[in-house]
Parts: sequence; structure tokens; C-alpha cells
Amino acid sequence: MIIRARTRNTRTALTLLAAATLSLTACTASPAPAPHQRPAALKDRNPAAARQAPPTLAPGPQGLTPVFTSAPRAVQAPRGAAKAAPTVALTFDADMTADQGRRAAAGEHFDNPPLVDTLRRLKVPATFFMTGRWAEQYPAQTRDIGRDPLFEVANHSYSHYAFTPRCYGLPTVAPHRMRAEVERAFTALRESGVERPVPYFRFPGGCYDQRALRAIAPAGVTAVQWDVVGGDAFAKDPDAVARQVLQGVRPGSVVVLHCTRSAAPATERAVRTIVPALRERGFRFVRVSEQIGAARGARDARRDGARPAGARPDGAWPDDTRASGTRPDGARPDDNGASGTRPDGARPDDTGASGARPEDTRASGSRPDGPRAAGAAPN
Repeated sequence: MIIRARTRNTRTALTLLAAATLSLTACTASPAPAPHQRPAALKDRNPAAARQAPPTLAPGPQGLTPVFTSAPRAVQAPRGAAKAAPTVALTFDADMTADQGRRAAAGEHFDNPPLVDTLRRLKVPATFFMTGRWAEQYPAQTRDIGRDPLFEVANHSYSHYAFTPRCYGLPTVAPHRMRAEVERAFTALRESGVERPVPYFRFPGGCYDQRALRAIAPAGVTAVQWDVVGGDAFAKDPDAVARQVLQGVRPGSVVVLHCTRSAAPATERAVRTIVPALRERGFRFVRVSEQIGAARGARDARRDGARPAGARPDGAWPDDTRASGTRPDGARPDDNGASGTRPDGARPDDTGASGARPEDTRASGSRPDGPRAAGAAPN
């Protein structure tokens, strides 16, 4: 009996010791995930969700929004590799101002499905800069473009109002509303089905200044300009548009065109000429994100002390000042030229090219105040 009692006491003690040990272990161990939570590594098994974020440029002086115009004119190929093909990015502005809903309801077409179909048929990557108002008017097309891996969708403001005074006759956004214009457009794009719009912004009319760059800096975007004006706005002759693009394109170029049938009816036919002609010259079509990635690579190489192919004889780099928001000639982005000036050197507020709103057209393609300067880009 004594032996049995001792055995029973020993078992009880061991049971209590085991329970205490288990309790201490539970207090010090990491808590198990709740039933409705998954470990982070399992959350995003979708390759599209886990893809790398699009590249952006570092902020400019005093934290200003960086401005990108074109990629380096030449890209250094890895040693032993074949020479890299020159690249060009076609960009299409899907313009629609906040007050054009009535015109769309009356049958005016601000979209261009045949253009999108042609880009797909020719397998041409492209970047679409959409206004939020355009996305709301054409949500099915916005979603269709945004889900196509051939394309990327960027921000062209919500209302297509200007961010500077005297910009092609466009209404002007108040400085305190500029950031909201950018963020509201991103919201409209997402609500229309673009899950991941790229963090790029194009100023309406291409017009910007130091105040605008400062105002939208908290939005974290890279402003994207261009170095080749397609001249398709209000143009009726696709051959003239194609000729202007082909004459202007250089390695690393960004071309601005439009995705609106009513204001740019010749664009789709021009693209049918532009694409095979540039491919014949050895160009490779890319999205803007790849151009910005190349510019970042050149900047990083400069930081590391290397000099890439394409550097100018004076030692300047092909992408000089793109990340800082100033032009290669040293001018600031609010100097006329990189900030909305027309290719003929006129300012956006010069008469003849800016007195009427860009969306006001006539059957001849001229604006109510007279013929439009060749190559002017109201985008």
C-alpha cells in the first residue's frame, strides 16, 4: 500500500510539472496565426501581385517632383553581349475634361478602341495616361487596357485642368487642389478596374512650374513629359503625323500621342505606319517604366563613377537633370520649353495656339480662334 501511494504521488507530481512546463512554453512562444490569417509568404502567391514595383526617379532639389523626358540615348550592353537595340516609348493621352460628359452623352467619342486593337495586333507595348474623368466615362475600356500586360496605365489628372496659368486655354486647378487632382485620378482608375496604375503623372498640356512640382510631391509620382510631339491633336492627315514622329524619334525617345477619336482621328492610321518603320530602323518598343528604369540605371552608374555609352563629349550624361526637374541647358522646369512650350518655340499662351480650349474643334480641325500651329500638343 505504501509503495502504491508513493507511485501515485510521483505520477501526480510529474503531471503537475508537465502542465507547468507547457504553460511556460505557451507564454514565451510566438502566437500562432489566427485562423483567418495566413503567413505573409502565402498571401501573395499570384505572380502578378508579387511583381516588382515600377521604377520611379528620386525627388529633385528641395523635394520637388522629379521630371522624366526621355531615356539615355544609348545603353551600355553587358560585356560580351550583343549591342542593345534602341528603345522608344509610345504614350497615349486619354483626354477628357470634367465638363465634357454632356458631349460624350450626345455621341462624341473621346475613346479610340481601333487604336488599342491595332497596338495589340502589332504587339506594341504602350503607356496610357488617363484622366479620371475618362476612366469614369469608359470603365470597361479602362479595365480592359489596365489588365492587359502589354500596356500600363498612368495618371493624367482627374479633370484635365491645367496646373499653370495660360496653358492652351484650359481651366486652371487651384494650387491647394493640385495634389487632390492627382489622388482623385488614381482613385478613379482603381475604381474602374485598374488594380495597379503606375506611379507616373503627366501634366495636362505638359504645363508645369516649380509651384506645381512642389504641390504634387506628396503624391509620390514621377512626372513624365516627352521629347517627340506626335502632332496628332486635331490632325486629319495620318501621313503627316507619322512623318513628324519618324523625323523626331531618337534612341530613348518618349512620343506623345492621343487616344481620343474626336480630337485625334488620324492617330490609329498613323500608328500603322510608325510601328513598322521604326522596327525597320531597329527600334524596340517599350513602356515608359522601362525607359525610367534605364534612366535610373544610368544615374546609379554615374553615382558609382562609371560613364555609360551615350555620354556627351562635355562629360554630361544623356539623362542629366531628368531626376532633378531641370533641363539639360540648366533652365528650370518652369522656364518655357520643357514645360508646355510648342515645338516651334512659342509659349502655350501665345495667340493662335492657346486662345481656345483644346477640345473645341471644327470640321476642318482648326480651333475657333484660327488654325492651330503644326505640332502643337494640347494633350
